[in-house]
Amino acid sequence: MSDTDTRDPTSLRTPIVAVLGHVDHGKTSLLDKIRGSAVIEGEAGAITQHIGATAVPLDIISTIAGELVDPDDFDLPGLLFIDTPGHHSFTTLRSRGGALADIAILVVDVNDGFQPQTLEALDILRRSETPFIVAANKIDTVPGWNANEDSPINDTYEAQSDRVRERLDESLYEIIGNLSDEGFSADLYWRVQNFQRNVGVVPVSAMTGEGVPDLLTVMMGLSQRYMKEEMEIDVAGPGVGTVLEVKEEKGFGTTVDTVLYDGTIRSDDRIVVGGQNEPIVTDVRALLQPRPLAEIRTESRFEKVDEVSAASGIKVAAPELADAMAGAPVRVVRDRDLDAVIDEVQAELADIAVDTAEEGVVVKADTLGSLEAMADALDDAEVPIVRAEVGDVAPRDVSVASTAEDGKQKAILGFNVDTLDDADQRAEIEDVTIFTDEVIYQLIEEYEEYVEGIEQAQQDTILENITRPARFRILLDHTFRQNDPAVVGVEVNSGTIQNNANVVKYEGNEPTRVGQVKGIQEQGEDVDEARAGNRVSVAIDGPTVGRQIEEGDELWIEIPEKHAKILEQELADEIPGDELEALNMYLDKQRSRDPFWGK
Repeated sequence: MSDTDTRDPTSLRTPIVAVLGHVDHGKTSLLDKIRGSAVIEGEAGAITQHIGATAVPLDIISTIAGELVDPDDFDLPGLLFIDTPGHHSFTTLRSRGGALADIAILVVDVNDGFQPQTLEALDILRRSETPFIVAANKIDTVPGWNANEDSPINDTYEAQSDRVRERLDESLYEIIGNLSDEGFSADLYWRVQNFQRNVGVVPVSAMTGEGVPDLLTVMMGLSQRYMKEEMEIDVAGPGVGTVLEVKEEKGFGTTVDTVLYDGTIRSDDRIVVGGQNEPIVTDVRALLQPRPLAEIRTESRFEKVDEVSAASGIKVAAPELADAMAGAPVRVVRDRDLDAVIDEVQAELADIAVDTAEEGVVVKADTLGSLEAMADALDDAEVPIVRAEVGDVAPRDVSVASTAEDGKQKAILGFNVDTLDDADQRAEIEDVTIFTDEVIYQLIEEYEEYVEGIEQAQQDTILENITRPARFRILLDHTFRQNDPAVVGVEVNSGTIQNNANVVKYEGNEPTRVGQVKGIQEQGEDVDEARAGNRVSVAIDGPTVGRQIEEGDELWIEIPEKHAKILEQELADEIPGDELEALNMYLDKQRSRDPFWGK
């Protein structure tokens, strides 16, 4: 800190870091590596183990990063890593106006590249406008890699053979290209001049620790340069946080694991917590944090503390927390007006409230944040929601879904939740379909495929019961029987001839019904229909060849006006092009007499 800067450094809180990425790309391994290195480098107690988070102080980061980080260059106290990696924690952790995480690490396997959850993570980061860096993980798996434990990336990169460097470069530039495809300008971190405009890519190995010094350096640098003002808090002020998880804890009842991002919470504070029906006003019974690693074998896993300041994770034990929700705000009242604090909590919950329609699907999610992410994604997909709630799929959800008038909306979409047994049974009885998944876009894709299946079945049913258009010509010298019924050889010019359809003949634009198709044969075999290009013999009940019909005549299948309207307005995309051609020619003839026919 400079001599002219008199700001109290205790007023700067630790930046909160979330870790995202596709399953198996190494999110947990990377967190474990950072935490493990910190424990090895730090003396006992240097690493603070929080509820749902691990604080790594600046001096330990400096020791791990070596010459890359000079602690004298930084005012910020270190980094707070959220222990639960993935979208779950990221969408759960909310603060006023968006995601609680100040910065994120997107982990991408250099071998696998972008995968479904990578794209979903990018979408979440884009929506929440959270700055992030990419950890291009598993560089140690590049064929021929020569590992240099815990070294900065440039040092270990220079120690590799030309062939290995080329292989790694190919993978890294593919990741940079993928980021560009998603609308993010990116480059290897040492080439990035402005991290607000460009995403830095840091090659790392969670197994060997290579590149981890660089990763910590970039995160500290980003936080110091762009977030210092945001990290300024009133440490002594009333605490503000977010519920990470709601848990039953032996001896304490229902507790809330909370990430505190502003102020202080004390063991005698009154708090307001967002609840499923209304804000919960309650008094703190105990503040619990994990015992130090050295004491982990003691009977009690937690120890009571008198107060905790931001940024940190803490377990809060208090009465009346059964209806608390993951992702909901937590606010300390202290010397503030209780009604004003309740209003603030309600306002924050209203920001996350999902717009519902009179008709739509039922949505369930594990947290408020993921419920909001689901709602955004369904809005993009133009899928209406009738009810959206946090929690497992229960019988009452099935009851709501079963009332949908549109069969396609008799559905429940559950993100990262379980389905209660009695809800499954009820769904079978009520003909409600339940979809569950741990990836939002996959869940929506499954539902869209289901809807497509229903719509296709409906279209198929309609087509089965609707008269199809056709234009055909009686071939010369192909009269096999003159009448009762007349049997003639025809060529289908466009459309589909089906049994029992009425046949018309036009004189100008005036149609005359001449009979009904009573049989179709192709090469002596009975068939149900004849398509464009086919030559078949057709039995037509009604006319006599030489009177009502002649060889060489162009005939049409007669389409009832109601059928013509459905074909034109609803099924135009479902029928073959030649059938559509026959329909349009038929409509032209009819509308030359009556412009509103079939409309």
